[in-house]
Amino acid sequence: MNTTFDRVEALQTATGAILHLYRTEAPDPRGVVQINHGLAEHAGRYAHFARFLATRGYHTLAHDHRGHGQTKAPGVPLTRFAPVDGALLVVEDAAAVLDFAAQHYPDLPVITFGHSMGGLIALNLVQRCPDKTHAAAIWNANFSAGFQGRLARAVLAWERFRLGSDVPSQILPRLTFQAWGKAIPNARTGFDWLSHDSAAVDAYLADPLCGWDASISLWQDLFALIFAGADDANLAGVPKSMPFHLVGGAQDPATDNGKAVLMLRDRLTRHGVSNLQTTVYEHVRHESLNEIDRNIIMADFGDWADRAITQPRRKR
Repeated sequence: MNTTFDRVEALQTATGAILHLYRTEAPDPRGVVQINHGLAEHAGRYAHFARFLATRGYHTLAHDHRGHGQTKAPGVPLTRFAPVDGALLVVEDAAAVLDFAAQHYPDLPVITFGHSMGGLIALNLVQRCPDKTHAAAIWNANFSAGFQGRLARAVLAWERFRLGSDVPSQILPRLTFQAWGKAIPNARTGFDWLSHDSAAVDAYLADPLCGWDASISLWQDLFALIFAGADDANLAGVPKSMPFHLVGGAQDPATDNGKAVLMLRDRLTRHGVSNLQTTVYEHVRHESLNEIDRNIIMADFGDWADRAITQPRRKR
């Protein structure tokens, strides 16, 4: 299997970031998939998905978010989005990729895809720029913060005040990555919560651009994305007929074993979004695209995408 993209290029955005943008093109294109990766990883890990999409007629654009991979931004080392307004800036960067798609592939419909943190970014992007994308795929994302989310924000504010600088959070990793690792019985590594595929987990562990501890400000920005995505008022501009593809894993501790995905489905349904396809795969953990059943999961996505792009765009 070819696990590289066709090309890599630098995309300058209005935020000052220089995005490390991966591109793979289909020989007979019918659409474009814009990929938003997860926390503490990078877009290069999605090359196998891009290769699959090319066989189905989809160009792929996947960029490293600010503070991740090889993207560069002013005052932004690995582990943080920005000194201030990181949530806003990371969404603006993703919007710049949609503009790139419109410039290079003006006649093709665009699907915005996001995994985990990328799902948070993707929904916020669709809410802010509903006219720039035809459909949205929100995978393995948790918008159900509630009281725990408000408590986490208070903890992060206390940490930032106490530590006096933007350093890795000491508390949030215990409540997230470490807790999710402990939720897997008979785990071989602390990251078995990602996938049943030991080779995929080992590749993640061996990758120096994966698995690092996020800064306090990055965690604060993630909760800003969660609460903005969970605010029904922000859905007002999204067309009720926009196709949505929601995916989760029934063995994913990061989404409460898929319950958070179903909660997002229910909230979108209550808001009147009528074009929803939701699947919580029974034997899948957090990284659906790196699971043992990934070929089945990718094929399901391809079938949904084929239907989604044939549906006419409607106004809000």
